[in-house]
Parts: sequence; C-alpha cells; structure tokens
Amino acid sequence: MAAIDTIYNYYLSTYGNNTYNRYDTHKKSELRSIYNQMVKVNKNTPLYKVLGVEEGNASEFAIDLKESSLNLEKTAHSLSAPDDVKKGLFKKKVAASSDEDHVAVNYVGDGDSSELTDTFTLSVKNLATGQVNKGNYLDPARKDFKEGVYTFDLQNTSSTYEFQFTVSDKDTNKNVEEKLAKLINTANIGVDANIEKAEDGREALVLSSKETGLTDDEKFLFNITPGPDPGSRTAVEILGIDAITEDAKSSTFILNGAEHHSLANKFTINREFEITLKDVHEDGEAATVGFENDVDAIMENVSRLVNAFNSTLAVADKYNSSSTQSSSKLQHDLAAISNGMRDRLESMGLMVQNNGSVVINRDSLSAAVKADSTGAIFSELNSFKNAAAARASQISINPVDYMNKVVVAYKNPGREFSAPYATSMYAGLMMDTYM
Repeated sequence: MAAIDTIYNYYLSTYGNNTYNRYDTHKKSELRSIYNQMVKVNKNTPLYKVLGVEEGNASEFAIDLKESSLNLEKTAHSLSAPDDVKKGLFKKKVAASSDEDHVAVNYVGDGDSSELTDTFTLSVKNLATGQVNKGNYLDPARKDFKEGVYTFDLQNTSSTYEFQFTVSDKDTNKNVEEKLAKLINTANIGVDANIEKAEDGREALVLSSKETGLTDDEKFLFNITPGPDPGSRTAVEILGIDAITEDAKSSTFILNGAEHHSLANKFTINREFEITLKDVHEDGEAATVGFENDVDAIMENVSRLVNAFNSTLAVADKYNSSSTQSSSKLQHDLAAISNGMRDRLESMGLMVQNNGSVVINRDSLSAAVKADSTGAIFSELNSFKNAAAARASQISINPVDYMNKVVVAYKNPGREFSAPYATSMYAGLMMDTYM
C-alpha cells in the first residue's frame, strides 16, 4: 500500500489543484466512446511488464504523460466549434490583466454568461500563506539526542501519520535533522521540510504546509505531537518542531470595491475567470481584468494550444535519461505532427524546432492574422489543433504504450476477445510491487 500511497500523493500534490471546467465533463455518448476505445485497446494488447520501474518514476511518467495529453486534448476542445472555425478557435472570450505582476487571469467560462463580461478591478491586500513550524536552532556538530528510537505524529486536515526515526551514538544534530527532513519530504503528505542555517552556523528544521489559508473551524493545517514515551517527547522538545511559528492565512482582495477572502491564491470568479494572486498592491493600486481585442485574443489562444502541445512533448525530455520510457516513440509521434506541417506553420510565424516543439514569433503571427482576409490561417491552425487533439486522445487512452516494456504473453492470434472487466486506462499493464 505504501507504493500506491506514493503514486496517489504524487498525483494529488502535482495535479490535485487543477481547476476543472466544462470541457472536463462528458455526455453519455462520449463516455461510451472512450470506454469502447479502452476495450478495443485491451483486446489487442498483449500482457507486458514495464522496464525500469526500479528507478521509481514509472508511475510518475505515466501520470505526467496522461495528464499532459489530457490537457492538450482539453485545450483543443476548448478552442473548437464545429459550426464556425474562427469563432471556435479564436473566440473573443480571452481574459487579460493590466497588471500581470500582481494578478494573472485565465478565462474558463463557456461564453454564455452575461455576468462579469465587462472589466472589473481587483486589488490584492495580502496573499494566502501556509503554516510554518520553525524548530530550534541547534549546533550541527553536537549530539543532543540520545541513542534510541523515537516517534511523533503529524496530523493534517484529513489524516494522521506516524513517523519513526532512529538515532545512533554517532548521529549529530545535523544528521538527525537531515534524516527527518528526508523522511517527511519522501512521505508526500502536503508538508515540506528543509534545513535553515543561521548566521552563527546553527541549523533548524523548518516544516511548511503546501496548503494555504484556514477555514473558520480550523486551528492549524498540520500539528506535531510527540510519541507517548519520555524519549520521544524529549526529542521533539529538542527539535522544537511542534510549535507553530507562522499561522496559515487566507488571501484578502478588493473586487469592485468589496472586500473578499480566499483560502488560496488561485480561485475562480463566477465560474468564468480563474484568478491567480501573485503580489500585494500598494495602497490605491489595482489591476483591471477584462478581455483582449481580437488580435490579442487570437495570439493568446494560439499560445495556449502551442504551450499545451509543447508541454506534452516536454514529458519525453523530462524522462529522456530514464529507462522507463521509450522517448523515441513519444518524440516521433508528436514531432511528426509539427514537422509534417512545418512549411504551413512557419509561414504564419509558428517556428518548428529540431525536437518538434513550436516557438511563436509573435510579430510574424500578428502580421499574418492581420493580413489574412480569407480565413486560410484559421483553417491551417485548426488542422494543427485537430491533429494534436487526435494524438493526445490516443496517448491518454494508453500512455503506457510509450514505456519500455517486455511482452509477458501474447493474445491468441485470431481469437482476441473483449474483457470488459479487465479494462484499464493503462492497457496490458502487469502490476507489481514497484508500481
């Protein structure tokens, strides 16, 4: 279960805060189509075992690839309208902030709401912060901990975790603090641990929550309690990590003259605007949030599509040195899309790089959009979007297809059959203790 917990913790810590919109929901017919694709893939896929799982990143690669491909697919769908290519791919509902250094905005609505469609002002009074428990500064060379086994509980807003650590007669204060920092960070439970060094050379263990803000009925985001034995109580007292030194705080901002609060620095307004607070405004300052003009909206939508495409391609580079994935296959399948349209993309300012990624020459793209009177540029961009979405759909159904693996058993040729109770997002995968 520990390995499964690690996978889920990685997923939640990396992608758990993603904001969902209407393109994350599906009709029955769409879900049926996805299910049928899964059944078909399982029907024709032999049983295999993934190589390189000993490195510990096999599951992370599958999750990263699946999430990035789903994001590419979702981005493409959000820019689609079957009845009007220009309206779908380059709709005007693209939000912009006059002060990106303090307030960033992304439009996530469906364009049908009549509320908040005009500009509005937002002034940041304070950012949401997490809880910090800063321990005592200790001489790193001293041995303040007696030899033994010690425990403490770390309680967050949903669970309680017991930690156990051993101190030998050779362990210095530095050894103990580094051991605990590694233990907590490896657990992936929403708390970061690091060592802070003072000017006099002493060092303290600092614990910081990944979450921010407190609800009215919460007193903490995490709490440290020593084990019941006297040795554990003494060890935690020496460390000093059980005391809150900085309370978690919610963000405060002024929206159109009215004060509001949020547990996080990222939130949505009226299910239309995804707001990210970055910095505090000076008194009297505010950001104006509204919609860009037509050319800027087109540039922004093309950037979204290109960034999503490049992010999926970047997964191959991220795990390029790992034996977990077959980077050449992933690189080839994605780069084939941009390389196949190189001349057409570069004619409008989308420059295709050697690895298949796309870099936007904003001046060239802007000039091409302004000069286009027939809608040809929109058709070309729509072709690129559709090709990327089709490939992303295939990847998301079976990301393990891009892993290095060894076949364990082939299907009986000519007698493949559907096994609906064995369907999986990751077709043909043999699970083992490493996964």
